[in-house]
This record gives sequence, structure tokens and C-alpha cells, in this order.
Amino acid sequence: MTGASDTAAGTSGTPGDGPGDGWVLGVDSGGSGVRLALADRGDGPGATLRREVPVPISTSGAGIDAAGLLAVVLPAARELLAAAGARTVSAVAVGAAGMATLGDDLRTRLPGAFTEAFGARWVVLAADAVTAYAGALGDHPGAVVAAGTGLIALGTDLSGWRRVDGWGHLLGDCGGGAWIGRAGLEAALRAHDGRRGGSTALLEAARAQFGDPQDLPGQLYPRADRPAVLASFAPRVADRARDGDPVASAIIQRAGGHIADAAAAACPADRPCLVAHTGGLFGMGELLLGPVRTHLAEARPLARLVPAGNAPLHGALRLAAGVAEGTLRLPVEPPLLRVIDRCDPAARG
Repeated sequence: MTGASDTAAGTSGTPGDGPGDGWVLGVDSGGSGVRLALADRGDGPGATLRREVPVPISTSGAGIDAAGLLAVVLPAARELLAAAGARTVSAVAVGAAGMATLGDDLRTRLPGAFTEAFGARWVVLAADAVTAYAGALGDHPGAVVAAGTGLIALGTDLSGWRRVDGWGHLLGDCGGGAWIGRAGLEAALRAHDGRRGGSTALLEAARAQFGDPQDLPGQLYPRADRPAVLASFAPRVADRARDGDPVASAIIQRAGGHIADAAAAACPADRPCLVAHTGGLFGMGELLLGPVRTHLAEARPLARLVPAGNAPLHGALRLAAGVAEGTLRLPVEPPLLRVIDRCDPAARG
């Protein structure tokens, strides 16, 4: 990390100086690709330019590939800036799945790259759960549960973060899409074997999607994208639950219980707590939300489940604007949320 005397290539003065100083850039990187939004702080949060690049960023033993992310983000951001008639941004906020545990390469390379390319003074690096929180609840205390392929809950009273689950499909992510898909496939194989707890309806669904059940291990175990493959079966489980299959219904009920447990653990005890839900899994609607609501009421009577106010990309913009304006209230707590001031590298994480 470089010092306060550094300047951005192609700009004059210190990072953040120039005609685009009012612009902020938000980046949301997840399993389906990368989304970007450029906003002028002076024109309000609705004045944004957006771009989506459906190219997921790879992860290896060294963590999330910073070069791969920059190869996607830098040209897309330049296009947004050109459309806005600007050259520089005052702040960039990046939310990425795996940032907290696999983000070493991002933390090393992104701050300098964004300053060099766009003159950014502030670079915010956040776990995707943090950008989901900022989009869902802004800077208010509460909790967010994000459910897609995986599952993570995050809560704060604005003095610190409480992270729950998000441990991946082998160790956790209980109630997420991969968990539901795996439970559904297990029930299908139980029916195939003639064991108790099986579902012939789910066995038929597994055959329709994957072919011969005996080929399932070969289709799943070698795959680097195994969580996504498992999660691809979750809609089938939901469909069979809607059709009245008791085994599929029980799986969805258990998923709702796991999601509620994570949300309850993220909430402050014995006080009112808004719990915002976000993520593609909640596209199941009341089939899943009903059990979550019921279990959450039992675990945290003072908690209230609400839809997310905005998407994680909007949350990234909020984080960027907050640091640029000095109004950020969410806890700066690495590795979940880190703020780098290129004019004061020791400031705020």
C-alpha cells in the first residue's frame, strides 16, 4: 500500500482531484458475474449508470483472482465514465463473494489499480454480505440474511458485525440452495435404494435433470462448481413441495428453520430487530418465507422479517458515497469491511 504522496497516472494532483470528483463507483462480484454502477453524489442515489458483465471471477488456492476482476471491471468502468463525461471517481467500493476469507489478492492489488486508473482516493473492500446489508438496510442496525447458492447472515448494532454461517457447502450454508439441492438428491437416492425417507417424486425429478441416478456421483464429485450444480436442483425440490410431496415439503421447512436460525443468531438479543432477506433463493416466495417467518418468530419474537430495500450493487454505491462524504456509519471491521484512504493509508482499516 502506497503513501499519501502517490498520484494517479493520467490525472493531476492528489487522488480524487479533477472534474469527476463527485462520482463514485460500486462493484458487485458474485457467482453470476460482475455488476457495476456509477453515480454522481450530487444528483442523488437514483442518478446512476449501470453495466453488467456475465463473467464470474475465478477463485483458486490463492483466493479470488484480482487480475481477472480488474480485467472485467476496468474497461466496463471506463465505458461508464465516458458515458458520464467524467474521467475520475472519488471512491470505489467493491463487494465480492469470498472477500473476507479469499480476498488477499484483491486487498493487495485493487487499491493501487483503482487509484492509477481513475484517481480514486478511497477504496472500500467489502464482503458481499456487507454490500447486501448496505443495500438492504442502509446504515441502520439490524440483520440481513442472504440466500442463494449459499447462505450467510450478518447483523450489526453499528458497533461491530456479527457474521453467521457462510462456511460453504461442505461445512455450512445451511438452508441455502446447495443445501436444499443436496437434501433433495439424497431423498431421491433413498427412493432409488428403497431406503426410508426417500421420495419417488424427487427421484423422477433427478432422473429428468441428471439422468441415471447411478451416474450422479460422477457428475457431482469432480466438479469445481459443485455447489452451483447442487443448487440447480433446488427449484425442482420447491416444485415438488408445491405439488404436495411430503419429503420435499419437509426439506423446504427444514431450510426455513436453518435460515431463521442464522438470522436469529445475527440479531441482537432481547431488542427489536429488522431482518431483511435478499438473494435468489427467496424467489420461492411464501413457500420458503412462511417457514422462515414462523421459525424466526419462535427464536426471536422481537425480530421482523422484511424485504431488502435495495440490491447489493446499490449497497456498494452507498459505501462508496459514505466514505467520500464522511458519513459512513457501518462498522469498518476488516476483513468484512475495509476502507483504504490513498492519501492516508493508515486510516480506517
